[in-house]
Parts: sequence; C-alpha cells; structure tokens
Amino acid sequence: MEMSKEEQYQEYVKQVTPGKNLPLQMLKAFLAGGVICVLGQGILEWLSYLGLDQKTAGSWCSIILVALSAILTGLGVYATITKWGGAGCLVPITGFANSVAASAIEFKAEGQVFGIGSKIFIIAGPVILYGIFSSWLLGVIYWVIGLF
Repeated sequence: MEMSKEEQYQEYVKQVTPGKNLPLQMLKAFLAGGVICVLGQGILEWLSYLGLDQKTAGSWCSIILVALSAILTGLGVYATITKWGGAGCLVPITGFANSVAASAIEFKAEGQVFGIGSKIFIIAGPVILYGIFSSWLLGVIYWVIGLF
C-alpha cells in the first residue's frame, strides 16, 4: 500500500524534527535563569558594598542587566545563550531587553523611523500592553471589592 504525499511528508517531518527532552529543557532553563539571577544578586551586593542604598542599588542593577543584555544581543551572544537556556533567559528583565534590542537590530536596515522606530517594540509591545491592561483591570477589581 502506497502512502499519500501528505503521509510521506508527515513521516519525513518526524524523521528530521529533533526530539524534545522536557526534563532537560527545564533543567537548562532553571540553570540559565538561576545564573542570571545570581549575576543580578552579585551586582546588587557589589553596588551595596560601594555604599548605595538598597533602592538605588536595585535601580542600577536593573540598568546594568538591561545594558549587558542589549550589548550581548548586539554581539550575537545572547541568542546562543537563549538557544541553550530557553525560557530561563527570556523571562527575566534581560529577556525583555533582548527582545527590544533584537527588534531594533533586525529592522535597522529599514531606517530610523520606519524600521527601528516602528518595529522596536514588535515583540515587547504586547507584553507591555497586556501587562499594563491586566494590572489596570486587577486594580479596578480591587477598588470595587474595597467599596463593599
């Protein structure tokens, strides 16, 4: 019995698609995210050691992590790290910075306005939009509950 073209294609896809090892992916994500968090904590401790108060040190730590992520994205290093660490690299603040920097780099050939200016938040934009909207909605719900 001969297979249809669709069945042949599906069989080919099964052969060439790499298998996924979920426990290994989870371990890698945990390790990658953990390393980013340890790096952040190290920066925070270093800044506190230099005499900055906790709030100022936290702000500078965020700025440094975002800058490092943007620089590593520009150098093409963050993509390699993310390919290995998966969501562990994408979830923290460094992942947000990576998504903004990667969009800017990808669309820079289209110019400052129609490229970078228009598309810089193409990935991060929905995160910002739905984050703000959901926090507003929860605030309204909290306010309504407080009326009773």
